[in-house]
Amino acid sequence: MEALRRLRRPSPKPVNLTPASTFEAILEERIQGLAHQVDELKSRVNGLVFVVVGAVVVQIVLGLVKGQLWL
Repeated sequence: MEALRRLRRPSPKPVNLTPASTFEAILEERIQGLAHQVDELKSRVNGLVFVVVGAVVVQIVLGLVKGQLWL
């Protein structure tokens, strides 16, 4: 359960509506978008690593079971 809690994303922060300039507002919005995309990419890579490790474990277990059946 702890792992699931760590995977949940926190609620987005409210947008600051008082930037010093339009450029700063657009820049902040783009940076937040990039941060969100990096977080999503990180979670996908973690999921892919989990699948690969799971497949390796399954192959090892199957190899051990198959080897024991032939003995």
